[in-house]
Amino acid sequence: MDVVSGRRQIAVALSIATLVILAAMYVAPRPSPLRPNLPETLSDSEFRNLIDESSEPGGYFRSDNFVSNESAFQHVIPRLKQQMKPGGVYLGVGPEQNFTYIAALRPHLALITDIRRQNMLLHLMYKALFELSGTRSEFLSRLFARPIPGRVTKTEKVERLFELIGNVPPDRELARENLASIMRQLHELHGFVLNPEDSKSIEFVYNAFTSAGPEIRYSFPNQYPWRRFPSYFDLMSETDGTGENGGGLNHSFLATEENFQFVKKLESENRIIPIVGDFAGEKALRSVGRYLKSHGASVTAFYTSNVEFYLFQTEDWKKFYDNVAELPKSNDSIFIRSYFNNYGLQFPNPPGWLYSPPQSYQLLDSMPGLVTAFNAGRIQTYFDVIRRSLP
Repeated sequence: MDVVSGRRQIAVALSIATLVILAAMYVAPRPSPLRPNLPETLSDSEFRNLIDESSEPGGYFRSDNFVSNESAFQHVIPRLKQQMKPGGVYLGVGPEQNFTYIAALRPHLALITDIRRQNMLLHLMYKALFELSGTRSEFLSRLFARPIPGRVTKTEKVERLFELIGNVPPDRELARENLASIMRQLHELHGFVLNPEDSKSIEFVYNAFTSAGPEIRYSFPNQYPWRRFPSYFDLMSETDGTGENGGGLNHSFLATEENFQFVKKLESENRIIPIVGDFAGEKALRSVGRYLKSHGASVTAFYTSNVEFYLFQTEDWKKFYDNVAELPKSNDSIFIRSYFNNYGLQFPNPPGWLYSPPQSYQLLDSMPGLVTAFNAGRIQTYFDVIRRSLP
């Protein structure tokens, strides 16, 4: 082999190697979100300590808020699933709608912060029910203390499950047995030492679900004729609005057995952590931020519902955004917020929508972008926030 030929062969070999490397880089899947130190499961003591050490004294809200009142909360899920990778950290507020976002977004860890201590206890009740139930139908039977007649399959549509359970009256003896099982699960399995007031609060919440059944609404036990809130059944059979006339896919945590089992797994591994805290408080969100930073993790999505509307009634919104600034974020971290039509700024209906406007809209916003706007003085009113995140 002469020198020229040898050089040509070396050059060809290097070119081929470069192409192979470039091709591998092109086809390689994107890496999963960074969570180098987040535990795969939390021990019961770690779970209890996170709740105790992060929580603030309970505060006041005007409603018991047993269930959500946001009928369009699934509408942002298709965009979220396109933009976000599974395995991140989800922050939320309020009751069961968090489970639907968790089922859809598949986070590694979820922390739910709410000013009402009763909301934390409601989530402990849910935790016990998830752990005690093998399937969606068992979960619904325990939640509403109504035996489901006949046999149901794991592929049963959620509408059919609610149809079956909705035709059965509550069983008082089953309710007593279920409540006892919930308390044993929390006391004996997880080691919670609940004071009498907390125990009574869990009983109060559970009795609300058993007495109202699948028709329980945000306003329970009151009924407001001028405004009809969605029932539990309505919320679980909602869709993402991508179909004709507002239809589409149902992403609720009870829509499929797979969704239910994912939330059940996180509950069983102590990876859905309810905390008592004010968004504008000095402890809860900052404690969450320190915990995530210590584990090299950042917030993927933060569902705030319409809490910001109330924060802007005082100067508390500034404290909240100061707290958000301390949370570990990435460039892709997203706010999910709710906006109600009666607040004054009306949004147009989606194209092809033939029904009346929804009572609420779900909006997305960049978390780091919001912090930048706040620090630059571009946030002064609630509507400054809403206009940043048009649907």
